[in-house]
Amino acid sequence: MQRRHFLTASVGAAWAVAGCQAPDPHAHITGGFHGTQPERGHWLRDTLKSGAAWPAPAQTFKTRVLIAGGGVAGLAAARALRLRGMDDFALLELEDSAGGNSRGTELGGLACPLGAHYLPLPGDDAPEVQDLLEELGLRSRVSGRWQYDERHLCHSPQERLFFNGQWQEGLLPQQGVGADTLAQYQTFATLVEQARSAARWTMPVQNYPPAPVQSALAAITFIAYLDQHGLSDRHLRWYLDYCCRDDYGAGIATVSAWAGIHYFASRHGFHAPGTETAEREGLLTWPEGNAWLTRRMAAPLGERLRTGRVVLRITSTKHGVEVDAFNTATHSMERWQAERAVVALPLFVAARVIQNAPDFLRQAGAQVVHAPWLVANIHIDRPLHDRPGPAPSWDNVLYDTGLGTGGLGYVDATHQSLQPVPGATVLTHYRALGDAHGFGSRLAPSRSAGASAVGVEGRKLLLDKPWAAWRDDILAELSAAHPDLAAKTTRVDIMRYGHAMAVPVPQGNGQIGLRPSWNKPRVLSKDKQYPSRPVLAWERLGFAHSDWAGYSVFEEAFTAGHGAGIGSSAR
Repeated sequence: MQRRHFLTASVGAAWAVAGCQAPDPHAHITGGFHGTQPERGHWLRDTLKSGAAWPAPAQTFKTRVLIAGGGVAGLAAARALRLRGMDDFALLELEDSAGGNSRGTELGGLACPLGAHYLPLPGDDAPEVQDLLEELGLRSRVSGRWQYDERHLCHSPQERLFFNGQWQEGLLPQQGVGADTLAQYQTFATLVEQARSAARWTMPVQNYPPAPVQSALAAITFIAYLDQHGLSDRHLRWYLDYCCRDDYGAGIATVSAWAGIHYFASRHGFHAPGTETAEREGLLTWPEGNAWLTRRMAAPLGERLRTGRVVLRITSTKHGVEVDAFNTATHSMERWQAERAVVALPLFVAARVIQNAPDFLRQAGAQVVHAPWLVANIHIDRPLHDRPGPAPSWDNVLYDTGLGTGGLGYVDATHQSLQPVPGATVLTHYRALGDAHGFGSRLAPSRSAGASAVGVEGRKLLLDKPWAAWRDDILAELSAAHPDLAAKTTRVDIMRYGHAMAVPVPQGNGQIGLRPSWNKPRVLSKDKQYPSRPVLAWERLGFAHSDWAGYSVFEEAFTAGHGAGIGSSAR
């Protein structure tokens, strides 16, 4: 027994003999839940279910275009309207700030994310996102070539894994793994390259209709695909499960095989150890995460951005669109009248608030499943002692510890700073709770619990578990790599997302995403600026949300919002 363990046990035994309760080692740590107002969404749900009439509008406003929802898609729609010279619009947002899952905050005077914390460098399949980055000064053409501002690119070292008691560079387990593991890494790399050769893998996915091989993969779970190919290695499965939880909010037993392959095939591929031939894919990141982007998208809106509005009803009228919303600041109803509206709401919300909603929306709203997420910002007042291995990185992941919790490690909010001596910082810890029903058994060959179970237990856990219990669990998990974490922690603020992101579960018909079929042009209009983009519209409503893609990333939400904004600007 190590001396420090002996002392700890002795002190605890002494308190027990004395008949006293041992001091709480976390009593000095303050914090709480913050960042979202779940009661607003629940009030909307309960109000609509009850069928009770709400008060008459205290005020009526008129505007040409109304945007419902201020996440990335809604902000992109507003930007598109501005770029087309249209200023007569308004954006209604449920929370007290816009940005959706891409918001940020400060803790101890340090900026930190409340959700999404990076953006991969967009490829040519996402020209709208490329244009945004150019507008914000992140991307510019130098001597005929596009270059990114290095101040905003993730600094090295980028990521590391705590594995077998020490840190290693990269997240794929490598230290001490056997020949069989390395062989399965190579087999999976080959399968990814074969998939890339057989079909075009794009982000956003709306660029092209799916190829037969992609539809086949969309009909089965990722774990079933791995079983088919004899890929049973625990280290490989842990890594793939981590990747799926990180991007989709649920693991390999829940997401589709299309999603599992798309994670690699649409980006940098999968490289087995010893086969890396190119520099690692670049990404943009900031201390406050993607809030750096959404704040700059929201800033020009001024009074056109109306926060704290709970949208209750959207209906088409003879001459336009009418929207009723509850103002949480004045506790009064507002009525908005517009020529057109952009519905940038989650599908299950849109299906409830749109009167006489079209069949394709009701079907999509019933079909989509969402993963709950927890984001914990942990303020520490001095640097942590480090285990052997590579230096502290931007992304720091612990092997295996997340199997029972959904934990995804942490990112360091001050990693991008140029301070010569480390000091206080904020560690942002993420937990994906989309398959909380299956923790601990996800890596073994099994059948999915079914789409209907996704997120149910996780949402209950988020609401029922007290802050102190979350604090203790999170610190215990991360202390496996940092035994001094609790002593150096001053505050833990926790953000809860009940419906953080759509989970790309298998579809029996092999459909990718939740958009109406490509063979139904009556619900699709074209974005003239980007003619290859289908823009989903119905009557005087345009639809824009990452839910339609079946998974949640910035590129999907922004592209959909931009197209809907362009379409709504036409008279």
